[in-house]
Amino acid sequence: MITNTNQIFAAVQSASRQLALLGDETINRILNAVADAAIEQTPFILAENAKDLARMEESNPKYDRLKLTEERLRSIAADTRSVATLPTPLGRVLKESVRPNGMKLTKISVPFGVIGIIYEARPNVSFDVFSLCLKSGNACVLKGGSDADSSNRAIVSVIHQVLKQFNVDTHIVELLPPDREATTALLNAIGWVDLIIPRGSSSLINFVRANAKIPVIETGAGICHTYFDEYGDVNKGAAIIHNAKTRRVSVCNSLDCTIIHEKRLNDLPTLCQKLSQNEVVIYADPQAYQP
Repeated sequence: MITNTNQIFAAVQSASRQLALLGDETINRILNAVADAAIEQTPFILAENAKDLARMEESNPKYDRLKLTEERLRSIAADTRSVATLPTPLGRVLKESVRPNGMKLTKISVPFGVIGIIYEARPNVSFDVFSLCLKSGNACVLKGGSDADSSNRAIVSVIHQVLKQFNVDTHIVELLPPDREATTALLNAIGWVDLIIPRGSSSLINFVRANAKIPVIETGAGICHTYFDEYGDVNKGAAIIHNAKTRRVSVCNSLDCTIIHEKRLNDLPTLCQKLSQNEVVIYADPQAYQP
C-alpha cells in the first residue's frame, strides 16, 4: 500500500496513461460490474458507513448526506449504469479547419489525465467521480472528508476489486488520507495532477480556488428556486414545494426560495400549509402578508 502522497500521484499518473488502451466497451463493462458490486457488497459498505455515522451526532446537518442505505446504494448503482449508457466523450471531432497553406487542423476531445476531487462528508461522490472519470478516460485522486473516511475506503476497495477482475491498474482511482496535509499536497501537485474539482460548500470551493497551484473547475453554489405560475395546479404545486423543501433538507438542491405569480398570492397559504408539519420557517416579502 502506498502512503506517500507523491508516490500516490506518480502511480495514478502512470495508470492514467494506460486508460487510453481501454475501449469504450470495456469501460462500460467495468462500470456495470462496479454497479453490481455496489449491490453485492451492500452489507460491507453499510457496516463501514455505520462507523462514520457513529462518530457524528444525528442532529448534525451533515448526517443525512453521510448516511448510506440500501435504497441509496441501489440508486448509486443505477446512476453508474446510466453513465455506462452514455456515448463516449473521447475522440470527438470538435472543430476542423484548413489553413491557406493547405494544412488541416483538427480539434479532438481527449482526457485531462489525472483529476483531483476534493469533497466533504458525501460518500456517494466516490462512486460518482469514479464512474464519470473512467467514462471520460481520466484517472482520479479522491480527497474525501474525514467524517466519511471509513465509507470512502470501503467504496474504493470495492472498485479496486472490480478493476482487478478486468486486469486494470487499480491506481486509476486512489483515495488520499483524510488529513489536511493530504489536501495541501493535492493542491500543490504540480506535474502530477492536471485538474482540481471541489465539490461542496462555498467555503470549500473558495479555499480550493485561493490555494490551488493547478487549474481548478468550480462547481459553484446557487440558490434553488421553485416558481408557481399563474395557471399552476395548487395541489400539485403544494406537493412539489413540500417535497423539494423537506425530502432531504441537507442536500445542495433542496428548495431555498419559492416565487409565486402575483395573481396567485391568495393560494400562498395552501401552497405552504404542509411545510408547517416539518417546522419550516418561512421568510416572506411584504406582499405575501397582504390579505
